[in-house]
Amino acid sequence: MMGMALALSRRSLGRTWPNPAVGCVLVKDGAIVGRGRTRDGGRPHAEADALSQAGAAARGATAYVTLEPCAHFGKSPPCADALIAAGIAKVVSALEDPYPEVNGQGHARLRAAGIAVEVGEGAKEAAEINAGFLLRVREGRPLFHLKMATTLDGRIATPSGESKWITGAAARADGQRLRATHDAILVGANTVAADDPELTCRLPGLAAYSPVRIVLDSKAQMSPGSKLAASAGQTPVWLICTRQAPIAAREGLRARGVEVIEVDADGRGRVDVPAAARALGDRRLTRVLIEGGGEVAAAFLKAGLVDRVTSYRAGILLGADSRSAVGPLALDKLGFAPRFTLVASRTVGSDTLETWHRAA
Repeated sequence: MMGMALALSRRSLGRTWPNPAVGCVLVKDGAIVGRGRTRDGGRPHAEADALSQAGAAARGATAYVTLEPCAHFGKSPPCADALIAAGIAKVVSALEDPYPEVNGQGHARLRAAGIAVEVGEGAKEAAEINAGFLLRVREGRPLFHLKMATTLDGRIATPSGESKWITGAAARADGQRLRATHDAILVGANTVAADDPELTCRLPGLAAYSPVRIVLDSKAQMSPGSKLAASAGQTPVWLICTRQAPIAAREGLRARGVEVIEVDADGRGRVDVPAAARALGDRRLTRVLIEGGGEVAAAFLKAGLVDRVTSYRAGILLGADSRSAVGPLALDKLGFAPRFTLVASRTVGSDTLETWHRAA
């Protein structure tokens, strides 16, 4: 039953921020009487969703929840109170919620009402599903997930910039699916200037789940006529620049509906990446997909901020004169290299998909 709750929570990824993606299953006399997940936009919570489905059948049931029920008033009443009022007999939680306004208080409230509480079943998978939410609570930043579509030798384009298409249709479709599971997509100014991308989800049925589009652009040089700026009114666009970016450029983009976020510059006059990460955490993002280009990937890797890597590799070789997926890292010792652990590998069409987690 916890496995089902985890599957429900996974379905909500990319749709619930700033809330975590939670799943809940209610079981009574061996039968499922209610199931729910955190709905789009974060409301209702998974427990309320499941209780609404169960109705009176919830009395005496066991609730399997992937995260501790909340114990505070936000835009809705506490889920712990809703479980108590419904007459739930037992709650099995995968994880305690570290959010300061919960942090064990939900479980304590349930126990005080005479409800049996167990914590820990499915904890590892629940922590992975909500790794971004947990990072934001604990470190003040979202999870950053680097996506790469490369040749066998790690190249993303020919010397002239030709890149369509290195990977096949199946891999590109899977990349669209990956976009829909994140709160935001992040690219650099060079990618916007070269490709004029839309960065939306183009798979049938997923257009409404296109994430926030973020551009790392130190000087706010993105054209007000770009596809991103032109569509900012439909799908949010955030541009992160330095405080030294020209005021006229910033205001021109704001006039197009782009949200301009100003942060400190690093020693080279570019956006300070840790400062950008904190700014995104302040806006309560939990999962950000980094899609390009090589300089942006290198900047986040050098800052130690890449938590996950998804690599789509095609059986093509382009050579050292072609463009690399990752820009210079200025490493003089192998021991300083960012390291990742392979957690999954499979074939997607004619390409290989690998998923890597940052090594502990």
